[in-house]
Amino acid sequence: FKLRASAAGTLVPNGKGSLLSVGGKTYLKEWLISEIYGVQKQIKSKYIDKGIMMEDQAIDFAVKMLDIDFALKNEATFEDEYFTGTPDVILPDCIIDIKNSWDCFTFPLFEREIPTSDYFYQLQVYMHLTGKRKAKLVYVLMDTPATQWDAGIIYRVEDRLRIKAFDVEYDPEVIESLQAKVIEARKYIELINVL
Repeated sequence: FKLRASAAGTLVPNGKGSLLSVGGKTYLKEWLISEIYGVQKQIKSKYIDKGIMMEDQAIDFAVKMLDIDFALKNEATFEDEYFTGTPDVILPDCIIDIKNSWDCFTFPLFEREIPTSDYFYQLQVYMHLTGKRKAKLVYVLMDTPATQWDAGIIYRVEDRLRIKAFDVEYDPEVIESLQAKVIEARKYIELINVL
C-alpha cells in the first residue's frame, strides 16, 4: 500500500485516540476492495466534471496571474516506498496545485488559511516526492460551462477576484507522521484482509 497524495489527509487521526481516522479506515477498506476486484471506484459529480473540463484553462489562468514565465501541466507520477502523487505544476523551486472552485460561493475569497486541511497534506506529500520545499495551493474561479446539470455561469469580475493562492512550506515532521500512518495503514489492511 502506498498512500496517494490526494488522500493523505484521510489518514490523519480525528483526535479521539485512534491511530487512524474513521475516514482513513473507510478509505483503506475501499482501497483493498479495489485491489481485490481490480476495479476503481467511480465518483461522478458536476464539481469533479468542472474541474476536469476546466483544468487546462485554470492552469493557464493561474500561470498568467502568478506572473510565471512558463509552465506546463505535469503528467509525471512520483513515488517512494510510502507515497505516490502527480502534482499539477512543477516549477524549479515550487509545486503548484490548482483547485477549480465550483462557483463564487465555494471560492475562498475571504479565507486567510487553507480552507481544507486535506490539501495541506496533499502538498506536503508532493513536496516530499519532488524534493521541493515550497508549494502554492491556488484556487481559481473559472466560468462554469453549461452542462447536463446547469445552464452555466459567467463571472463578470476582475481577474484578481478569480484567484486565491496559499503558500505552504515543507514540514518534515508532517511527512514523518504520514509515513507512520502508512505503516499503521498497512497493518490495518493485513488485519481486515480476509484473503
